[in-house]
Amino acid sequence: MTVKQTVNIFKALGDETRLRILHLFVKSGEELCVCELTDALEVTQYNVSRHLKVLAAAGLLSREKAGRWVYFKLNRTPDAVLEPILRAIDRLADATTVRDLAELRQRLALRTDGRCTIGIQKRHLVTKGQGGHRWGKP
Repeated sequence: MTVKQTVNIFKALGDETRLRILHLFVKSGEELCVCELTDALEVTQYNVSRHLKVLAAAGLLSREKAGRWVYFKLNRTPDAVLEPILRAIDRLADATTVRDLAELRQRLALRTDGRCTIGIQKRHLVTKGQGGHRWGKP
């Protein structure tokens, strides 16, 4: 890993929401949909997407588009710099991360054949004008 890549990782980790997102990936071991993260974190879809973009640009996540859904997964390549960081993130256990993980587990229970099929379920998190989700189009 280069110095620049390492700097980008540390910059990406310098935000509470991005740490919370990464914690969910580390703990769940799952690929996660933007909708699932939105509901679990109680953060708007716009903000979740923005944070996912930063984490992906730093090389921490990869993305796959499947129809209208976008799934992200943790890049788990053995690395002397990254592995201790991921172990530390795995050990986070404050009230926020415990709640996030409980919310994610409830949200993952709604999957069909291991995939999200229902969109954002928490109505107050749906951005005005966001079409194609449960609460309709503008």
